[in-house]
Amino acid sequence: MNFKTLSEKRYSVRSYSGEPVEEEQLHYILECARLAPSAVNLQPWKFYVLSSQEDRSLLQQCYKRDWLSQAPLYILLTVQHDVEWVRSDGKRHGDIDVAIAAEHICLAAAELGLGSCWVCNFDAQLCHRLLNLPEEEEAVVLIPIGKAAADSKISEKKRKDLAEIVIRR
Repeated sequence: MNFKTLSEKRYSVRSYSGEPVEEEQLHYILECARLAPSAVNLQPWKFYVLSSQEDRSLLQQCYKRDWLSQAPLYILLTVQHDVEWVRSDGKRHGDIDVAIAAEHICLAAAELGLGSCWVCNFDAQLCHRLLNLPEEEEAVVLIPIGKAAADSKISEKKRKDLAEIVIRR
């Protein structure tokens, strides 16, 4: 499948079948994330794979949505602030780097026929405490991964026209 088709295929899944993700699929997804580019190649991320009921229950406390519990596993991406590149004007690039890796995860999952969803609206401080994350790490994005439920449908992707977002000079 070409990249445009893959981009069209990926959508935010909020209804999962609960079927487990195969270990080979998970490995492929994580390998794709590992290969993501980062500023100055510092790779200031950690990928926490949470598949036990206990760990998933902890994250469900940080984002209380019924549909989240349907996914068989979550990948929590954190930024290591002591590793991230900082531009000379003070702009920190760790969140950008993590966002690139997160989208690699979502696209790799879509390529394999799995669903995913970017979740940033969660209680990051509670997540940090519950998972006992290192002090220098910050939870940035939570991605549930799994097979979309039969009733899960892609909603129309409402995107601006290129004319609204592209400026040629």
